Amino acid sequence: MNTLLVVMLSFIIFFFAFKLYGKYISRVFSENDKNPTPAKTINDGVDYVPSKASVVFSHHFSSIAGAGPIVGPTVALLYGFYPTWLWIILGAIFIGAVHDSASIFVSLREKGSSIVEIARKTMGRWGFTLLIVFVFFMLLLVCAAFLDLTCVALTSVVKLNLLNLPESQTLFRIISDAKTGESQAVVGGIASTSVIIITAFAPLIGYLLYRRHMRVFYAVILSLIIIALSVIIGFALPVRFSRETWMILVSIYCFIASAIPVWIVLQPRDFINSFFLYGGIIAFIISAIVGGLKGIEVTTPPLNIAEGTAKLGPIWPILFITVACGAISGFHTLVGTGTTVKQLSRESEARKIGYGAMLVESILSVGVIVAIGAGLAYVSYKEIVFPQGGKSNPVLAFALGSGLFMENALGIPSYVGIILGILMIEGFVITTLDTAVRLGRLILQEFWRTLFKKPPKLIFSRFFNSTIIIVSMFLLAYKNGFAIVWPVFGSANQLMAALALIAISLWLTMMQKKRLFTILPALFMLATTIYSLGFLLIKKFIPSGNFPLIGITIILFLLAWFVFAISLRKFNEYRKNREVMVKV
Repeated sequence: MNTLLVVMLSFIIFFFAFKLYGKYISRVFSENDKNPTPAKTINDGVDYVPSKASVVFSHHFSSIAGAGPIVGPTVALLYGFYPTWLWIILGAIFIGAVHDSASIFVSLREKGSSIVEIARKTMGRWGFTLLIVFVFFMLLLVCAAFLDLTCVALTSVVKLNLLNLPESQTLFRIISDAKTGESQAVVGGIASTSVIIITAFAPLIGYLLYRRHMRVFYAVILSLIIIALSVIIGFALPVRFSRETWMILVSIYCFIASAIPVWIVLQPRDFINSFFLYGGIIAFIISAIVGGLKGIEVTTPPLNIAEGTAKLGPIWPILFITVACGAISGFHTLVGTGTTVKQLSRESEARKIGYGAMLVESILSVGVIVAIGAGLAYVSYKEIVFPQGGKSNPVLAFALGSGLFMENALGIPSYVGIILGILMIEGFVITTLDTAVRLGRLILQEFWRTLFKKPPKLIFSRFFNSTIIIVSMFLLAYKNGFAIVWPVFGSANQLMAALALIAISLWLTMMQKKRLFTILPALFMLATTIYSLGFLLIKKFIPSGNFPLIGITIILFLLAWFVFAISLRKFNEYRKNREVMVKV
């Protein structure tokens, strides 16, 4: 299929979805900019901070995008181009964007409450307690998967011949492969230096924006300068550590970032990093347009269900949970109701940031499958993502595909696109990771409130709760790489979305509002994810004897059923109460 046709069709469909379906959802929630937002009514200077819409969008987009819309579609592409593309489009419009925007709207109506606090109101104490335990384990899987991906990206190397560069080149630092002796470029070292520099400058951007009230335009210019300098310095002084060392360093960073005020590191770092992602999306779009006019086609098999089933599992449900954040993600409701809603200055921003950011994320996923499908030979794709006995590296497959696609379409040297790809995914993996750790800390604090009437000061400490999530994340990621954790993370992530949609549907029922647009997606995702957890448990984890993931999968499976049972009882109660009110 022609690359231009794929991108144009996707854009047109998403445009009308935002204009029509997005507005419909806003009307259901009675959007009104005259209503003061929780960020303005509470404004505690730590979590509740009224902010400029562009800054909030950057924070939200950076946090929800992460590695999900890149890694998920890259792996799922094994099933074929058409199934992956169609699920990205339809899933985003009717499930993902609905889930994201509805979560934020309900939270706005509930004074910035998180999704678990909303569950307390709709499901009662038991539903709330079960959901909060589920969320903790889901966030633990998010953190473990993304911690491993971070370290894979930071230690990535590429064979020099794939970059079309001679042995005499001086652009990259070179090492020799221990087994084959081939020359390899240390591309991950460039990303490492860039990440360090951007993180170091994030507090400066936060100070200028929130203490000196710098105009966003000047903050954008300064951010672009920081990005450019970080890459230039990265080429000159690439930082190279082992995977294990990076795991320790990144864990320490996440511990600090999760406990300090959001405006110091988390928000400004997201703001800076978002320009990597915006630049990547623009580059993909231009490459797809020019490449399409040149006649460049997607060469990935349009349908490859048999091979995908053999390596990953049945197309339903595995394709749907593998694509993950590219179509629907429960993690988004945690970001939206955990941090984003606490920064909104106007209600109308809920649709633009909630529904709109999900569509932009899905556009990124479309760009990813187009770049890989048109830039990377299918044989090379399988060697990198599904190697025989080696370590899967979807980050490298994405970066190589991006570089080769841009070279074919625009004539840009492939190594430029490869470096952009590595920097894109690396910046946003860490961005999602530090947000997830912060959310984990907040969730644990909520859990202690339910467990103790008067929680001891120690267990209510931000640093104590950050330590619990950091240590748990580190231990799970250290023993289990991305390829092992990702399927159960995807299942838990989508199941979180289903449970969030159920909680939202209960809230809409309580408020006597239309709810079919959230109930149908909830039921579909619930069936998909419960089946996928059962499949992974029986076919993957039990045969391999992976006891940590066996335990987590069983816990998630049981929690989901209990929450669903409580939800059914509550729906029945609300329906009967509504019938009584109508009769009266």
